[in-house]
Amino acid sequence: MSGFTGTLNPQQRQAATHIHGPLLILAGAGTGKTRVVTARIAYMINEGIKPEHILAVTFTNKAATEMRERVKEMCRGNSGNKVGVGTFHAFCAKLLREFAEHVGYKKNFVIYSQSEQISLMKRAMKDLLVKEETLDPQAVLTKISKAKNYGESLGDPEKDLHAAVGEKYANEMRALNAMDFDDLLCLGVQLLEGNAEVREILYKRHRFVMVDEFQDTNSLQMRLLRALVPAPYNVCVVGDDDQSIYGWRGAEITNITEFENFFPNPTVVKLEENYRSTTPILHTANSLIINNAGRRPKTLWSRNVGSAPVRLVAVQDDKEEAEMIGKEIERAFFADKEPYESFAVLFRTNDQSRILEQTFRQKRIPYRVIGARSFFDRREIKDILAYLTTMHNPHDDIALLRVLNTPTRGIGTTSAELARERSMEKHHSVWVALCDEDFLRQIPEKARTAMRTFTAVISKYAAAAQSEGVMLAEMVEHLILEIGYREYLQKLAKTPEEYNGWDNGLSEFLKQLANYDERNRKDGLAGFLDEITLNDEREDKDDIEKKKGVCLITMHASKGLEFPVVYLPGLEQGILPHKRSYEEGRVDEERRLFYVGITRARQKLTISYVRTRMKWGKTQTELPSPFLKELDRTHVEEVDYTLHMKEMVSQEETTNFFAGLKAMLSEG
Repeated sequence: MSGFTGTLNPQQRQAATHIHGPLLILAGAGTGKTRVVTARIAYMINEGIKPEHILAVTFTNKAATEMRERVKEMCRGNSGNKVGVGTFHAFCAKLLREFAEHVGYKKNFVIYSQSEQISLMKRAMKDLLVKEETLDPQAVLTKISKAKNYGESLGDPEKDLHAAVGEKYANEMRALNAMDFDDLLCLGVQLLEGNAEVREILYKRHRFVMVDEFQDTNSLQMRLLRALVPAPYNVCVVGDDDQSIYGWRGAEITNITEFENFFPNPTVVKLEENYRSTTPILHTANSLIINNAGRRPKTLWSRNVGSAPVRLVAVQDDKEEAEMIGKEIERAFFADKEPYESFAVLFRTNDQSRILEQTFRQKRIPYRVIGARSFFDRREIKDILAYLTTMHNPHDDIALLRVLNTPTRGIGTTSAELARERSMEKHHSVWVALCDEDFLRQIPEKARTAMRTFTAVISKYAAAAQSEGVMLAEMVEHLILEIGYREYLQKLAKTPEEYNGWDNGLSEFLKQLANYDERNRKDGLAGFLDEITLNDEREDKDDIEKKKGVCLITMHASKGLEFPVVYLPGLEQGILPHKRSYEEGRVDEERRLFYVGITRARQKLTISYVRTRMKWGKTQTELPSPFLKELDRTHVEEVDYTLHMKEMVSQEETTNFFAGLKAMLSEG
């Protein structure tokens, strides 16, 4: 036994050697969870349990691969290979391959990717919608997915358009012998709940079941687990209710907080010794999370007392905030030889990354964006850039085809395809085809009119863009209005906040254009496009490929990661907690998100908030996040950065004055 569990602390050892009956392992951040899970599997095999009777379910392929590798290393011979390790979806796919006919499928069913789903959805819509009706295929798919995961109906297909499209899509899927990701879970649950024979086969096969990241399970996954595990419930789940941050995706925190309701009298083991962070960081995190009601209490602690307090910094605005972070990283890199990879900046919303990206570019600090798409990868930015590129060079087919029917203007894929074929046949660009009356005569009238409108708009703005002293920001603002781009985004958005995100992206982009207008009046549109392409070229090749540099990452995407030095900017009311969370009753989840952010830091943590932000062209006063009041100040150092900078400047001026005086006197 000591081989597997000798290096574990007492709580870890208890978790790894408790085999029978329901077990809930509450594994706090950085408490060595993966080690415990793998030690537990190795211990079970060592105790004579056949590896093929053990099933371990995780959430991501990455986690499954990691667990498989570790189990292999820990187990003698090749017994580790026989343990069933995989994601919920992979488990269901395997199950359905075996018993497909019980749910009305053939065994050779295919699993559709997102792009295949979208193509099929478009087909379903085409058959159902009258010409004037438009629906966004992705939005309908999201709605269907939500209904499947919550076990709800979309409504009556006779009366509701979404329900009708949903039904058509589902029938098409069955006819094609295809499933999507949600079907795997739904049909897996349906099979297990509805078929006693299949259940019996699985009971004998998987006698011991383990689930990792249990706080992320949704109600469907919980139903699957209950159907899979009979009395005496040899089930072990590992998770941390304090890190449950996916409620918006359907994760049910009650699966972990009310585990007893699902599996009677479980043993609960808490892992509280943290091997990642210092006492100041953990003490501060504990003081925050204690404010969540209904959680399973636990207190993280560490043997590492650390040398630095947690810093809480007030800055004037997001520019000063980004400047401060940039300067400190620069100083640590040049003075202390601290590699850029040691630093991470975690933000609540994607919009926050733009100013950081800009500042880092100016300072030549390499960075990688993870979890948030780079600003120039965003849908709305790509669309407007494609318009600008088409004005600059209408023969750029890729850019042109991106915006030909964006916003939707009645040029269907068939007409676009015809234009593309014509251009290939005649060896010229798509633009030439669109301007060719011969070609236009072969196109249905609606598409023909739309194509003429499109080429007129592009020509008009191309001329404007070439004119002397044009203000690009103003021109693009006019373009957005004329093509009805914001209205198009509004229709496309699945939620109001998705639209707000896109709208903010547009505002930020216009700001960048205005900034360029101020700096550079002579190079015009070409200059702006070059600037962006060159910056983006450098970024793609150097940073993202090698994943080097400072990590810019959303708090959601940072879960499971750790960094020596962490910055959490934008701790203001409305950003964290997000303003939406008040309406939706999700403030507790926002607090957990902040807790996840804090506990990513190993050695140093800086939390900052701004006094003012620019919104819609006006300076607005911001309030610090109410969460900051909850932080115990024992290990917290509060800094007013704006004041500190002013003092530094005046100190410098005094020094310079005396140095000048001294020089004068010595000359005399």
